[in-house]
Amino acid sequence: MDYYGIGFSNIRLPNDSKSYIYKYDRRINTFPEEVFLHEFLHSLERNAKEYGYERPELHDYEKYGYKNEQLAGQKKWYTDYMNKNISTTAGKIGLPPEIYTLKPAKNSNFEYSYQMQEVFKQPENLIEEIREIGNNLMNKVKGLGE
Repeated sequence: MDYYGIGFSNIRLPNDSKSYIYKYDRRINTFPEEVFLHEFLHSLERNAKEYGYERPELHDYEKYGYKNEQLAGQKKWYTDYMNKNISTTAGKIGLPPEIYTLKPAKNSNFEYSYQMQEVFKQPENLIEEIREIGNNLMNKVKGLGE
C-alpha cells in the first residue's frame, strides 16, 4: 500500500466469520496464511532495500519461473525468496540472511522519510472531529472534479 508516497503493509480481513480465509481446507486453501507472509515479506524487502542489499522484487516471481499454484499459491516462491535460493545464471538470489537479524532502518536512513504523526492524528474533541469531517468532504468533492 502507498500512503502519501510512503509504503506500508496493511491487511484487511472480512467480518464474515464464515469466510474461507479463517479455515484450513486442503481443497480450497492449503496456504491460507499467505497474505500475512506476503505483507511481512514486503517489510523485509523494504528493510533490505534501505540497507542497500540487492534482492529481487517480491512481485517478480514470474520473471524467475515461479507460478501462482492453485492450492499453495506462491509458497515455493516465498520459501526460495526467504532462503536466498532463487536460481539465476549469476547464482542464487533472494533476501540476504542477515536481514532477519537487522532492525528496521532508522527514520534518518530512509531515502524518503516522512513524519506520520500528523497524518494519523485522531481528533481529540468535538471541534477537531467536525473539522475532520469537513476536510474529508472537501477532499471527496475535489476528487469528483478530477
